Amino acid sequence: MYERPTKVCLVWGAAEGDSELTAFDNALLKAGIGHLNLIAVTSIFPEGASLSSLPDIPTGTLTPTVYAKIVSESPGETISSCIGVGVTSKGGVLMEAHGPWPAEQIEDRVRRMVDEGMRKRGLEPYELHFATAEHVVEKIGSAVAAAVLWRR
Repeated sequence: MYERPTKVCLVWGAAEGDSELTAFDNALLKAGIGHLNLIAVTSIFPEGASLSSLPDIPTGTLTPTVYAKIVSESPGETISSCIGVGVTSKGGVLMEAHGPWPAEQIEDRVRRMVDEGMRKRGLEPYELHFATAEHVVEKIGSAVAAAVLWRR
């Protein structure tokens, strides 16, 4: 019924909104995926897949996605979301995190999770890639990082 994705597209965005929901929606729009119906999936990079730019996906498409999001109503707070990807020819992992930290700190957390996930699967050495959104909240802000899984 389901086909294995062949492309993984890393995207990120951050934005403000008048509410928590619209801040999140605006961050999705900045990431280029605000027109899709995201289906949250667990964090496995498919064997044989490759990283790719985001294709032109029709509005409303049900789209498997691994994502991290954060919303904050604390002006001046730095927030970040990150997806880390460990890639080999035999597949890999996608790990995600979000929190009230700068990008460098969230990437360090995600790097450690990717390393553990790859090591436990015997998938070493591997290529490491990040999609990270960092935002300093003005009123109500959101940061989103996502890995869109697609078949082409």
